[in-house]
Amino acid sequence: MALVGIVIGSKTDTDLIQPALDMLKQLGIDYELSVISGHRNPEKVREYGLKAAECGIEVMIAAAGYAAHLPGILASWTTVPVIGVPLPTSDLKGIDALLSIAQMPAGVPVACVGIGKSGTKNAALLAAQILGIGHKEIKEAYEEYRQKLREG
Repeated sequence: MALVGIVIGSKTDTDLIQPALDMLKQLGIDYELSVISGHRNPEKVREYGLKAAECGIEVMIAAAGYAAHLPGILASWTTVPVIGVPLPTSDLKGIDALLSIAQMPAGVPVACVGIGKSGTKNAALLAAQILGIGHKEIKEAYEEYRQKLREG
């Protein structure tokens, strides 16, 4: 069963989210990837957010560019932690998305990582840290990953 729900707004974002998928796989964390546009299909985003917890999703990663509404929309429909990843898909190279995700209104938190592929990898690692609180095997896999980083 997927513990992490990853949502991107367009199939063209697949390459940008790949580092997150690779990292989750490396850590042995089950995930599901969904393509749902917050602007073109807001009702489907709503349904996904409302049903995520009952489907076993414990953390969401939502990646978006431009105005980057997707992470905030999801967060408005769930109490599952949402990690927003700003994507560099606009003329502003993701700065617009970063500001949109980082400036959520009080009461609807969204964690925000860096722009682009390094941000997607960090989103997966943050998800692993969150999941590690309640899943011993994920905590151990994350700790092993960090140990390997220290060893170079």
